[in-house]
Amino acid sequence: MAHDWLLYIAAFSIAFGVCLVTTPYAKKIAKKLGAIDYPKSRGLNKEPMPLMGGLAMVAGFYAALFIVSPFLSNLSKRQFIGFVIGGILIVITGMFDDAYELSPKVKFSAQLVVAVIVVLSGIRLDFVMYPLWEYLKGFSPILTIIWIIGIINAVNLIDGVDGLAAGVTSIASICLMILCIISGTELAVVLTAALAGSCLGFLPRNFSPAEIYMGDTGSTFLGYVLGVSSCIGVFKSYAILSIVLAVLAMALPILDTAFAIIRRAVNHKPIMMADRGHLHHRLIDSGYTHRQAVIILYGLSTVSAIVAILIAIQDYRATIVVAIFFVILITMLYTYRKRLNQDDDKK
Repeated sequence: MAHDWLLYIAAFSIAFGVCLVTTPYAKKIAKKLGAIDYPKSRGLNKEPMPLMGGLAMVAGFYAALFIVSPFLSNLSKRQFIGFVIGGILIVITGMFDDAYELSPKVKFSAQLVVAVIVVLSGIRLDFVMYPLWEYLKGFSPILTIIWIIGIINAVNLIDGVDGLAAGVTSIASICLMILCIISGTELAVVLTAALAGSCLGFLPRNFSPAEIYMGDTGSTFLGYVLGVSSCIGVFKSYAILSIVLAVLAMALPILDTAFAIIRRAVNHKPIMMADRGHLHHRLIDSGYTHRQAVIILYGLSTVSAIVAILIAIQDYRATIVVAIFFVILITMLYTYRKRLNQDDDKK
C-alpha cells in the first residue's frame, strides 16, 4: 500500500497545534465548572489543580481527524461514525467525573456502552491464531469490549504523576502508528498520529511542574483511542504476533493495571479501590523525584515500543540487543534504588 505521508504529517501537526493553543482555554473551562483536583492523601499534588485539560487534547484530535478524514481511501463510514460517537460519549463521561466524581459503577456502565457502540459499528478484534482463534472467533465482540474497556482504565490508572499519561500515551501511539504504517492500515495511522500530536501538544503545560491535569476527560479518551486504533490496525494485520505487539506497544499501562488487579485481589480489596501501589508511586516512595520517576517510565515504555517494532520488522538480532539493554536498565534502576535506601538508613 502506498502511504500518503502528507496526510499523516498533517494529522500530527494539526492535533499538536490545536491542543497547544487550546490548553489555556481548557484550564479556564475547568475552573468555571469547578473541576479542580484538591490535594489528598494518595495524591501527589500539593496545591489545587484544574482538571479537564483533556478537552484541549480532544479538540486537537478531532480537528485533525475531521480535516484529514475526507482524504482517506477505503474509509468505512459506519466504523468512523461509531468511533466518533463513542469518543464523544467517553469525553462527556470524563467531564462529569472530573466535575462531580462519578461512582465506579456509573463510569464502568458508560464505558460498556461506548465499547458496545464501537463493536456494533463493525470494529472488532480479528487475528489468526490456529487453532485457538477458530474456537474464540464467536466471542470476538465480547473480547473487543473487554479489550477497549481494559485499555481505557489502564491509561486512566497511570495518570498519577505530572506528564506521565500524556508522555507514555504519545510513545505508545507513535509505536502503534509505525506498526500500522508497516501493516498498511491508513485510518489507524491517522488516528495514532493525531493522538501523538495531541499528547505532545499538551505536555508543555502538563510536565512537572504541571499547570493543568488532563483529568478523566483526557485519560479515558486517550485509552479509548489506543484501544480502538489497535483493534483497527494491529489485530487485523499481524496474525499470531498481534497480541504480543499490542501488549508491548502499551506495556506500561497494561502491566501496571494487571499488577494493580492482582495486588488488590491478594489484599482482599475492591479492584476499583485507589491505592499508592502503582509503579509511579513506588518509584517516588523509593526516593526518586517526580521528574525522575516519569523519565524512567518514559524510558521503559520506549524500550518496549522499540522491541515491538523490531519484532514487527522481524529484526531478531536487534530485538535481542534491545532486550539485553532492557534487562541492564532494570538492573541499574534496582541497584540505584537500593543505594538510595542504604543512604537513607545511614542518615
